[in-house]
Amino acid sequence: MIIANKRIPKKAKETLLGFGDALFLETEGITYKAISGHPDIFFCSINTNLIVAPNLPAKFREELNHHSITFIEGEKTVGKKYPETAFYNAVVTENYLIHNLKYTDAAILEAAGNLKRINVNQAYTRCNLLPLPGDKFITSDRGIEKTLKNEGLEILYVSPKDILLPGFEHGFFGGTCGVFKNKLLILGSLKHFKDGEKTRQFLDNAKMEIVELFKGPLFDGGSILCPSQIKSVMA
Repeated sequence: MIIANKRIPKKAKETLLGFGDALFLETEGITYKAISGHPDIFFCSINTNLIVAPNLPAKFREELNHHSITFIEGEKTVGKKYPETAFYNAVVTENYLIHNLKYTDAAILEAAGNLKRINVNQAYTRCNLLPLPGDKFITSDRGIEKTLKNEGLEILYVSPKDILLPGFEHGFFGGTCGVFKNKLLILGSLKHFKDGEKTRQFLDNAKMEIVELFKGPLFDGGSILCPSQIKSVMA
């Protein structure tokens, strides 16, 4: 099962369905339209846990249950403006919790346990930071880049200027992507991305296979989540 924004291009949806069942997220009246279907606004994946905003519509909870995806309900409700839109937008790897820790939902902090916590100023962390296996990262935020470099982590900065996000001047790289095992699922083609070649080289060095879900410019859909990997870990 894969969670993605209902508003991503049709071809991207069709390609995602080739990997398995998909939940295409949409909400109304919870937050502003541009991010109302963004998975990284309502969900946070933490190793064997999926944290879910308490005001996620019931039909999507039912879909998770139908696919035997276990989840933990967070404490803070997603709202219409910042920081109420950023409570679940953290990045969690096997070793780190990365977020503006002033805003991180308590359920995420608890589930993260003894993971090292790295505070960044950018509360839309998952939008701006793509975590890869082996604690390698790609970001479109200079502040995150500086902080993670100071931690000795391997990180690539790419410009967000070519990334589409309807309603905004541009989107962010993390929001265009999801990781499924050793595959990077990306909304769009790196051929249309100014930093596409260095991104390819970084991913090749990380031994990641690139799957371009459609052939247009990169589209920020609010990340692609793969909780089926959580299920496989727990089985």
